Amino acid sequence: MPELPDVAVYRERLEALTVGRPLDAVRLRSPFLLRTAVPPLSEAHGRVVVGVRRIGKRLALGLDGDLWLVIHLMVAGRLRWRKRGAGIPGRDGLAAFDFADGTLLFTEASKKKRASLHVVAGEAGLADFDRGGLDPLTASVADVRAALTSERHTLKRSLTDPTLFDGIGGAYGDEILHAARLSPVQWSDRVDDAGVARLHAAMREVLTTWTARFRAEVGDGFPEVVTAFRPEMAVHGKFGQPCPVCGDPVQRIVYADRETNYCATCQTDGVLLRDRALSQLLKGDWPKTLEELDELKRR
Repeated sequence: MPELPDVAVYRERLEALTVGRPLDAVRLRSPFLLRTAVPPLSEAHGRVVVGVRRIGKRLALGLDGDLWLVIHLMVAGRLRWRKRGAGIPGRDGLAAFDFADGTLLFTEASKKKRASLHVVAGEAGLADFDRGGLDPLTASVADVRAALTSERHTLKRSLTDPTLFDGIGGAYGDEILHAARLSPVQWSDRVDDAGVARLHAAMREVLTTWTARFRAEVGDGFPEVVTAFRPEMAVHGKFGQPCPVCGDPVQRIVYADRETNYCATCQTDGVLLRDRALSQLLKGDWPKTLEELDELKRR
């Protein structure tokens, strides 16, 4: 799922390419994409784009007359900027937004079709999409502590809860926790002051660094490669590969279709976290340390 760095750069490039220009028309291929009926989508045709906002992991195109098009990419949704009148891809295409000098294509490479488009009027309609989470780039240390202690969850769940923190998903949750040297399963209300300070600093550092990196990659173009798996990442998607800090293999825990990657040496004092699938298989033979895991592999 595109997270804060990806969505932030999408927003910047959409602002550069569309603000001050009329939206000639929206072409829909998927009837499941549009989730609202009032105002009708046709009301957007011919209106000038006056601004683009990021609301968590959503993008909102503001049109004159206080009309908003709210786009949620979900896991597999992506945006592409093409020549005006470009056809909507047959397999993954959902919609096309036509402007005088280009067309914004909305695609989704998934059969589940979770991506969405809402048409809403005014700030009140837009406010319905604000989940209330803190902006991790502007929140204070005190704000972070208050969010962590407001509900008792694991740190990974707290970071990815949009009612607590804004725009963080699984990928950057892993990267932030690794940078902060915190266990993904530590209880959020039991993090000491030093840990909260590290988490606060890591959120800013990781998200700012990756946003700047994407911005530099895209330049004056438009994001083409938006993925949660980047070779420069420290732990996310790096199961079995060496941690860039200590060199020990990155570990993972899997639940349903979600995966958490971490370094046992850097984040859990060498303790291996229980992976649901493996713990069911190994039962009492579950290894507790990297050394025990190595011994198990040699059997």
